[in-house]
Amino acid sequence: MTEFWLISAPGEKNCQQTWDKMNTATAQTNLSTNHKFNIPELKVGTLDILVGLSDELAKLDSFVESVVRKVAQYMADVLEDSRDKVQENLLANGVDLVTYVTRFHWDMAKYPIKQSLKNISEILSKQVSQIDNDLKARASAYNSLKGNLQSLERKNVGSLLTRSLADIVKKEDFVLDSEYLITLLVVVPKTSYPDWQKTYETLSEMVVPRSTKLLFEDHDSGLFSVTLFRKAIDDFKHKARENKFMVRDFQYNEEEMKADKEEMTRLSTDKKKQFVRVQLSKFDSILNIIKSSTMLLMSNLKMYQPHSQLGRPWALISLHFNIRKRKKKSNDNNGQSASALQGPLVRWLKVNFSEAFIAWVHIKALRVFTESVLRYGLPVNFQAMLLQPNRKNMKKLREVLQDLYKHLDSSSTVIDASMDIPGLNLSQQEYYPYVYYKIDCNLLDFK
Repeated sequence: MTEFWLISAPGEKNCQQTWDKMNTATAQTNLSTNHKFNIPELKVGTLDILVGLSDELAKLDSFVESVVRKVAQYMADVLEDSRDKVQENLLANGVDLVTYVTRFHWDMAKYPIKQSLKNISEILSKQVSQIDNDLKARASAYNSLKGNLQSLERKNVGSLLTRSLADIVKKEDFVLDSEYLITLLVVVPKTSYPDWQKTYETLSEMVVPRSTKLLFEDHDSGLFSVTLFRKAIDDFKHKARENKFMVRDFQYNEEEMKADKEEMTRLSTDKKKQFVRVQLSKFDSILNIIKSSTMLLMSNLKMYQPHSQLGRPWALISLHFNIRKRKKKSNDNNGQSASALQGPLVRWLKVNFSEAFIAWVHIKALRVFTESVLRYGLPVNFQAMLLQPNRKNMKKLREVLQDLYKHLDSSSTVIDASMDIPGLNLSQQEYYPYVYYKIDCNLLDFK
């Protein structure tokens, strides 16, 4: 299960005692798997600032989560047929999401704790807003490219009445460069083949006898060519339509057909460049390093030593050939033993998903800190804890936590979320006597 409960409770004699008490009540009964959640000593500020910041962080939390989910879902959309591989690309700081959350450490370089809470939240907001804006721009460009390609692809499939004929017809199917004759293409339903053969010569005057030829057929229709005099075109089209034979508006032009094919190839290549993995053998990388090192070393030794002392570089050359043998054997056994380099769009999505997710977890940490100070007062003395609930025991876990911390709130029951209490953010979730926020690492919505 990839859902976590991030909670905090006030320190008793010390924070370790708070942790031990919660851990004993939950972990030993298999209600949850628990981890300490380390939050550094942040600047507290005034009560007014904390109350205002609590409301702002709630909105920022919702916004950043939406960006994280958008980036993850767009990754899935871009990878298309590789959707089963999407999860392994959704990493935070180079590790899977569960590992990152359970081993969370505050990033002092990105979010200096000497800054005020307000400044840190603004840094986070600007960072994720930039990712969101960049995603919109990149998504727009990619979707335009994808849409243009799909539009061209649709021309190559479907009914003979609408699909492109460029890949069906050939130059020899047409009478070209004639002042008087022209070749038309007619779509005829399969059930009407006999009627076509009987009537096409008499649909109008000046139809060349025995000039029809079946060029292509699909499940429903066939594409026939027919040659006639140019001045009979309109009459022939009219009579053909009356007999349910549809004349395609098509003129054979090699340059236009070549341009259409090149455009589709270009769009397809551009689309693939955004995410297709270019396979490079691990051994190729090793061999390139060894080659360079060997050549450099031999060059230096030739300058300063006689050839009789070149034993060491020859050892490298021997290693070079041994690795070549190993490479060949590995390729024979498994041609796919390779690392993957990905296109610019997928690389951008991976990097910025990581950045957005890391920012999101830092916002959760900020919310826990702010809410804990507002609830438990000063000096700052609370223990933040991350619980991964056992799905079957979630209700029981909630009851245990309620019993454990009901003394922290005089109501001792869950407060109605519709109540508006400044600083407590009840509009987004239920209120418990302990500080509670949910982190859901299940970010994909496959349909």
